[in-house]
Parts: sequence; C-alpha cells; structure tokens
Amino acid sequence: MHQQRRAQRVGELDAHRKELLDQEGMAWEAKLAALRSFRRAHGHLAPRQDAVWGEAEDDLVAIGQLMANLRRTDGLGKDPERATARGEQLAAIDQDWNCPWPLDWQRHYRILADLADTEAGGPLPDIQAGVLFEGDDLGKWLAQQRRAHTWAQLSGEQQERLDRLGVTLDEPAPAPVTARTAKGAGGLSAPFRRGVAALAQYLQREGRERPVPRKHEEPVDIDGREHVVKLGVFVSNTKSRRDRLTPEQRQVLAELGVEWA
Repeated sequence: MHQQRRAQRVGELDAHRKELLDQEGMAWEAKLAALRSFRRAHGHLAPRQDAVWGEAEDDLVAIGQLMANLRRTDGLGKDPERATARGEQLAAIDQDWNCPWPLDWQRHYRILADLADTEAGGPLPDIQAGVLFEGDDLGKWLAQQRRAHTWAQLSGEQQERLDRLGVTLDEPAPAPVTARTAKGAGGLSAPFRRGVAALAQYLQREGRERPVPRKHEEPVDIDGREHVVKLGVFVSNTKSRRDRLTPEQRQVLAELGVEWA
C-alpha cells in the first residue's frame, strides 16, 4: 500500500490503478494523514500556499496547494454525501479549516493566539515588525491589524478573536470606505475611492498572497449601490503611476498592505 501511494505521488501509477485507489479512498486517507500531521506540528490548517509537508522525504505533500484546493467550490468533490463526510473529517482536525477569511490571516492569528497562550493570561508580547515566525512577519501583520482602516475591513468574528487576545486599535475605527461623486476627504477622487474599496474587499476575501488578475472585475457595494470595478486595471494603472500618487493616496494603499505604495 505504501509503495502504491508513493507511486501515485510521483506520477508512476497507471491510470487504472489510480482510479482503483481513488475509489477505495486511499488517496483521501493519505491527504488526511498529512493534514493531521501538519496540524499537530503547527497548531493550524492554514499553511502558506507554497508549503510542502511530510514526516519523511518520500511522504512529502504540497500541503498549501492541497488546502487551497479543498477550500474551493466543489473542492471536496461533487458528490454531496461524500463532500459532507469529508468536511466533517476536516472539521474534526481543525474547526477553522474552511474559515470565511483568507488562510493568510488565519495562519498569523493562530500563531499569535499560541503566543498569547504562553503568556498565561497576561498582555501580548511586544512583537516588532521584522520578527519572523515560521517565515511570516508577525510583527508587521499585528501592526496592520491595529490600524483603523484594516480593522474596519475585518468581519465581526475576526474583530472578536483579536479582542480576546488583547489586540487594541492604535486609533478609533473610521467609517467604511465610501465613494462620492466629487473629491472627498483627503482629496481622494471618486474613482480612486471605488478602486480602494474594491481592493480592500478583494484582499479580505482572497488574501495578500494572491495577486489581482489583470482582467479581474470586482463588484462592490458603495453607498447602497453596486459598482463593478475593473480592479486588475486599477491596480496596474495605480502601480505604474505610483510616483505621482498623493500622500493621502499612498497612505490609504499602505494601510491595505500594498507594498509598492
């Protein structure tokens, strides 16, 4: 069985045998075993998308891509009964495996929660930008969560989770980003504000690890009206004109975590 699983991973298993293995559930059980092992070692099921995991070299699994695939529509298979059963198996490993926010956010949060546990109920440790945990800049991420603009984009449950860890805002949270027909506060034009609102929504859903495709269009509700923003074009054009951005525009983009702003 082990040899057949290894042959399947390296692509040496013929199509007929692969079909038999899939039917018997061996491929799925192997994935579950890898996910259980990763969860025991890291305390979460939110790996980086390029993460590879295995307890031995011949057992390596592209765990990051696996999780990304499982969270997609029909990622558990198109058979409803099987999909339900698999979802329950994954939930038994980690209730947050299919959290409604990006895995990038979940990974940072879980690392922070584990650190908070070690403080025995005391204040969060002082984590400065540049402090890396498992390859992630946890200090930079924590500072971003404390910014009012970032906080306003989080869901209520995300805010509650951070609250329980003792994460506090650096300043009061502002009203949600809205667009106006003329230049509003800070000199931001209506098209720019629509682009920022669409970008914030996209990053909240997809995470910062996934770049905006050039042709992507993002529907966003602004002032009770739905606008379809050509987000890929907005990001590309704004980046190409970054030398001409105003300080206010740069600040708004920086608060969203846009590195080139």
